Amino acid sequence: MASYIARRLLLLFPVLLGVSIFVFVVLHLFTTDPAALMLGQHATTQQIEALREELGLNDPLYVQFGRFLWQVLHGDLGRSLMTRAPVTDEIMSRFPATIELAFMAMLIATIAGVFVGVLSAVKQYSIFDYLSMVGALVGVSMPIFWLGLMLILLFSVQLGWLPVAGRIDIGMEPARITGLYLLDSLLTGNWAAFVSALKHLILPALALASYSMAIIARMTRSTMLEVIRQDYVRTARAKGLVESLVIYRHALRNALIPVVTVVGLQMGSLLGGAVLTETVFSWPGIGSLLVNAILAADYPLVQGSVILIATIFVVVNLLVDLLYAFLDPRIRYS
Repeated sequence: MASYIARRLLLLFPVLLGVSIFVFVVLHLFTTDPAALMLGQHATTQQIEALREELGLNDPLYVQFGRFLWQVLHGDLGRSLMTRAPVTDEIMSRFPATIELAFMAMLIATIAGVFVGVLSAVKQYSIFDYLSMVGALVGVSMPIFWLGLMLILLFSVQLGWLPVAGRIDIGMEPARITGLYLLDSLLTGNWAAFVSALKHLILPALALASYSMAIIARMTRSTMLEVIRQDYVRTARAKGLVESLVIYRHALRNALIPVVTVVGLQMGSLLGGAVLTETVFSWPGIGSLLVNAILAADYPLVQGSVILIATIFVVVNLLVDLLYAFLDPRIRYS
């Protein structure tokens, strides 16, 4: 097991190197000159050239990329071109907001998706089965940003139940312990902050969870339909076990392995989808930071944010692989 984990962690380096090269090349070939953006429309050519020289943008691309890699290997992602603050500080100040949003969305997607998928399989060809699969099809087809706007229009503008944007009401931020507002407000016993943070979290988490929820529901239904027709499930029923015990102890656990794979892959999709969701809901996370950095051609900030997302994606997939051994004891890693 230890050697398997070590090999997977070693594979992290070529993956991150490939992602870094791709992002670096795309940024330098297809984005606006950051020096011109920083100085504004009234800057002279000499001023722009002087700033490019100061930032090292006139160096050959391989020199710039080598300098970036050297900094990364020393734990330094550089400084933001726009704020001149360390990229690490910029990312870590936004990271808890994205983690809180992604975990809440994954929680909603997993619980609702598995529940709907199991119920659809058990009640195949029923009204619930047809309605849930139509709902899953709509969830897969609907763009997240459009759903986010519709949720805002219904629950915030028309009904006034939930806030339009932001992470918490102004002046209600809990004392910072982890940066996760829900957790920090619970740890400090600040219930007003907890309610405010939860209200702000519901709509973006629902919008972000919609696609993953639909995928998980469809996968759970198809795997459950295969499993509940197996001989050992018929045997369990023949022994007189109650149906709920047959489904949740004998069928669901064996049907969970492909579902866990999908959940792990969806975690990466949630981080990618958070870029749009955070922009729609003005959520102060990595996604909105990445959008602003791209618009400002802030090379170090874009590269740092993408590397962080890629790292999380690879690590989550490693954790999913390790979870297989828990779900199916026949699986061994060497």
